[in-house]
Amino acid sequence: MEQLQAQIADLSEKAGAPDLWDDPEAAQKVTSALSHRQSELARVTAVERRLDDLDVLVELAREADDAETGAEAQAEYEALKKTIGDLEVQTLLDGEYDDRSAVVTIRSGAGGDDATDFAEMLLRMYLRWAERHGYPVKVMDTSYAEGAGIKSATFEVDAPYAYGTLSIEAGTHRLARISPFGSADKRQTSFAAVEVIPVMEEAVEVEIPENDIRVDVFRSSGPGGQSVNTTDSAVRITHIPTGIVVSMQNEKSQIQNRAAAMRVLQTRLLLLQKEKEAAKKKELAGTITASWGDQMRSYFLYGQQLVKDLRTGYEVGNPATVFDGELDGFIAAGIRWRKSDHDA
Repeated sequence: MEQLQAQIADLSEKAGAPDLWDDPEAAQKVTSALSHRQSELARVTAVERRLDDLDVLVELAREADDAETGAEAQAEYEALKKTIGDLEVQTLLDGEYDDRSAVVTIRSGAGGDDATDFAEMLLRMYLRWAERHGYPVKVMDTSYAEGAGIKSATFEVDAPYAYGTLSIEAGTHRLARISPFGSADKRQTSFAAVEVIPVMEEAVEVEIPENDIRVDVFRSSGPGGQSVNTTDSAVRITHIPTGIVVSMQNEKSQIQNRAAAMRVLQTRLLLLQKEKEAAKKKELAGTITASWGDQMRSYFLYGQQLVKDLRTGYEVGNPATVFDGELDGFIAAGIRWRKSDHDA
């Protein structure tokens, strides 16, 4: 709490500087960081206040022997347990970039129309999850499939600890269902990959020579391949040495799309560099282990309706609620699993 209050005081001083908006981009970072820290502090102080109020409510219920007040106290107790559990999970997010906002990319895999439809289902799932929490979301790029769904989508979640929270979702997701696109009523298995990277305030640690990238411009497109822009404002950047491709099309101008794409590319290259360093250290120590594995969660929409995380064993028997953004149970279980796995 003391550290949080000190950060707020420092950021408030910077936000009050007369020349703050001489550099709009830097000003935006300061005000955004201040807003994040203030919301964290408000969250904790609200819990403290609710705990005090709960003590009073319980005492009132006992003194008056009032069943209605007792039921109200019990309901608040259960709600507070969940809120405090969420705060406890946040204390486990102590990675280098865990407190950052997140950029999430979803890509359809094997499975034809079912896979592209599944990718769009996952996109809606994460957008609904963010909406439930009141987190601002910005869709940065969407590549629509010729048939159903999307080939890929990239979006940013601007919230404290969004990266630490959503990084547990990275990996391959598998959907098994009776395909709505076939006539044989056969079970279809399809896949989609989810990638999560942190939003870097400054990606200055990675310099990218101009001859290492290829920049293509094209018109932004909507569902079914229809053009939604009359100018070539969308940008695709290919990093030739690694083959990493980043596309942006949701900004208003080509310059803005290129800048956004470069920021994401720099972040991916920085993380790739750190992954290589970590792998080398493990190799030298003789303890190389597999990371996430090919499939981290399965969604069964036929027979026994079930969504199951293959790493933690956490499961929910109502897939509709999961696809509607009810992910907190999976995320909390995943964060605890990751922490215990790393500590081991």
